[in-house]
Amino acid sequence: MSAVQDQAALGDDFVDACARALASGRPSDVSDADLARVMTAAVQLYAAKRDGGDAAAPPVLADRITPTEIVVTVSDLIRAAGLNLWDVSMWFNRSGR
Repeated sequence: MSAVQDQAALGDDFVDACARALASGRPSDVSDADLARVMTAAVQLYAAKRDGGDAAAPPVLADRITPTEIVVTVSDLIRAAGLNLWDVSMWFNRSGR
């Protein structure tokens, strides 16, 4: 397998485990600790790419996620960081979009 193929398959195991857990109606099949590790790494990488000037790739596949899923996740991310909506509003338009 080439390095490019390795990169493309990097998240496949975790994505497959999530899909199985959701399809079976047992989201607890993926541990909270594993989910937190993956989300932490993904958020750190996304922020590093954005802050490093990389083109703004969408952080999620919009056709595969609901607005409710986005808001639930973002709300918990804001709480986990000890932020409030005023703090977030200061950052929201920082990219000029």
